Amino acid sequence: MQFTKMHGTGNDFVLIDARDANRNGEPRDWAAFARWACDRHFGVGGDGILLIRESSAADFRMQMINPDGSEAEMCGNGIRCFGKYLFERGLTGRRDLTVETGAGIKRLEMRGDGNRVAAVHVRMGVPILNGRAIPVALDREPVLDHPLTVEGSLFGRQLAVTCVSMGNPHAVAFLEGPVAEFPLETLGPRVERHELFPRRVNLEVARLVGTSESGVPVIEARVWERGAGLTLACGTGACAVAVAAKLRGLIDQRAIVHLPGGPLDLAWDGQGEVSLTGPAEFVFDGRIL
Repeated sequence: MQFTKMHGTGNDFVLIDARDANRNGEPRDWAAFARWACDRHFGVGGDGILLIRESSAADFRMQMINPDGSEAEMCGNGIRCFGKYLFERGLTGRRDLTVETGAGIKRLEMRGDGNRVAAVHVRMGVPILNGRAIPVALDREPVLDHPLTVEGSLFGRQLAVTCVSMGNPHAVAFLEGPVAEFPLETLGPRVERHELFPRRVNLEVARLVGTSESGVPVIEARVWERGAGLTLACGTGACAVAVAAKLRGLIDQRAIVHLPGGPLDLAWDGQGEVSLTGPAEFVFDGRIL
C-alpha cells in the first residue's frame, strides 16, 4: 500500500488514496489499520490517517481516522494537507476545491505560485454554539466560561470552559499563566471523558499574549485531541480558540493562534463562517509491506 506522510504545523498524518480499494489493497478494518499505522514505534507514526474518497456531493471526500481507531468528523490541519496533495500530485488542476467531510462540505483555496501550494485557506463553516448541538449536557447558548471541576488527580482544578463545535466538540479554557505550565497531559484525558460531554471533547488551553507587528491579537494555545492525545497543532481547535476569544471580547475578528507546531491565521466576524489559513508540508512517500 502506497502512502504519503504530511503535516500541517506539526500535526502529522498518513495520507492514502483510497478511491480504488482493489488497486491500493484496502484493509478490511481501517480502525485497526489506523491504530497500527499511527504508532510511532511499530508503524509509520502520525496523529491520524487521511483517506481520499470519491464524493457525489463535492470534488473529493476526506475520511479521517484517529490513532485510537475512532473516526473524526473534521480536521483543519488534515484538510490543508489533503488539498495540497490533491493539487500538487495532479489529482486536480483547480486551486478552489470542495471537500466533503463528516462535518459537511468545506471550501478550500490553494495559495501559491505555479504548481506549488504555500498555504491553504479553508472556510471551516459556522461554529455551533448551542449546548445540546455541540454536544454538551447543558441547555444554553452560548456555553461561555462554564465552571468545570476536574477531579481524581493531584492536579485537579476548576476550569472555566467555553464550548464550541466546528463539526467536532471543543472546550476552550483561557488561562492567566503560560499554557506550557498547564498539566494538559494529566487533565486532558479527564476532561475528554468528562460526563459533561456525551461524545467526548477536545480540550484547548489558551492565553492572549499580545499583538503581532501588524496589530493582530496573538493567542498561545495547546491542545488535547479527542482520540489522539497531545498534538502539536489542531486546526478545528485553533478555530474554537478564536471563536471563544471573540465571544469573550478578547479579539475583534482576527487572531494569530500560536500552537507548539507553529502559527495559524484565524478570522471570524461573530456570525458567519470561520476561516483558517496555514501551511501544509510533505514529509515522505512510502510503501507499507
